[in-house]
Amino acid sequence: MDLIEIHLDGKRGAFAPGESVSGTVSWQLDAPADAVEVRLFWYTRGKGTTDVQVVKSQHFDVTGASGKRPFKFVLPPEPYSFSGRLISLIWALDAVAQPGDRSQRLELVVGPGGSEVLLGEPV
Repeated sequence: MDLIEIHLDGKRGAFAPGESVSGTVSWQLDAPADAVEVRLFWYTRGKGTTDVQVVKSQHFDVTGASGKRPFKFVLPPEPYSFSGRLISLIWALDAVAQPGDRSQRLELVVGPGGSEVLLGEPV
């Protein structure tokens, strides 16, 4: 069974814009990979069309069925993670072993003070 894991330094899951997100990606696969890619992206969930934007990625050429590599991204100033009644914007990291569709996702919060913006909430 394919196993891909994303571990963040400091075990944090919430960040302010401009902060660094760093950690390691590790994999134990049934069939060898040619490459592993870690992608920082955001996507929308809710009513309407789903939008997806890959912001940054790191590509690792690998050989074999197992390994571990460090990664680091500096978060952009926007957009913020938010939740509303109709739509939410979620930040995430994906680790993808290629070829194939072997992947793992880890959701993040990116916002002022490391907090998600809640739309429609009283101030």
